[in-house]
Amino acid sequence: MKLAIFGLGRMGANMARRLSRGGITVVAHNRSREPIDELLRDEEHIVPAYDEADVFRELEGPRVIWLMLPAGEITSQAIKRLLPQMSPGDVLVDGGNSRYSETMAHAERVEAAGVHFLDCGTSGGVWGLKNGYSLMVGGTKAGFAHIEPAIRVLAPTPDSGWGHVGPAGSGHFTKMIHNGIEYGMMQAMAEGLAVLRKKSEFDLDLAQVTELWREGSVVQSWLLDLTADALKQEGQGLEAIQPHVADSGEGRWTAIEAIDLGVAAPVMTLALQMRFASQDDEGYGNRVLAMMRNAFGGHVVQRRDES
Repeated sequence: MKLAIFGLGRMGANMARRLSRGGITVVAHNRSREPIDELLRDEEHIVPAYDEADVFRELEGPRVIWLMLPAGEITSQAIKRLLPQMSPGDVLVDGGNSRYSETMAHAERVEAAGVHFLDCGTSGGVWGLKNGYSLMVGGTKAGFAHIEPAIRVLAPTPDSGWGHVGPAGSGHFTKMIHNGIEYGMMQAMAEGLAVLRKKSEFDLDLAQVTELWREGSVVQSWLLDLTADALKQEGQGLEAIQPHVADSGEGRWTAIEAIDLGVAAPVMTLALQMRFASQDDEGYGNRVLAMMRNAFGGHVVQRRDES
């Protein structure tokens, strides 16, 4: 099998590596040439494509073009640019984190041109190269049949960790909810460790505690494995880590979707709100709260110039 990957960031480049090591030839394209050159040095089944015209010269029909690009306008523009160059029967895969509603609109336009469109929710992060990726694919069964050999290589095993989950948009929708669940799991773990650390009289070793939870515990998980390893490497105080947690669009979209559907999702929503709180360097809302407590109850307000 031979396919093209557009976008060689952390996920795209490692997916190209895993495909190459599985015997699939990857036509590698990126806006800058350095990631392409790096793949050429490291892997065997890589064909460089320094411009888009190279991609179409290297691929024979039916072509498979797999986008690993940032969600939003960049992905939309790439689809608009590529579609006129594609032929009926070709396959266009969006493997990024596009919002499912945008994906459905993309699919309608692409399928109208006779090109198969698939949305592939992809989970695995930087560990996907070694462990494989969880792949949630939406789109037609006919389109999926074209890429199934690549899916089997990318997945943890040829028979696990992947699936054709439904029509166009369902792959990205499933991945969106996956990320919302991830937010909640991470928040619960972080809060539990914060409570453990606050109980200073016990002088708990959190690296030890998380390590012992890894075996036989109800909360054992890959997230716990990563947390235990980080606490050992960074020290349980984590003094070198800034308390600022970024959020991806998918956490926000999950909360909005739950509201629109009338589904109670307080854990995922609150986990997102806690990330917002960590990003608030100004702290204006908390200053307003302190002012109100002083106004109605005479509670002391700590001024910034007070030590």
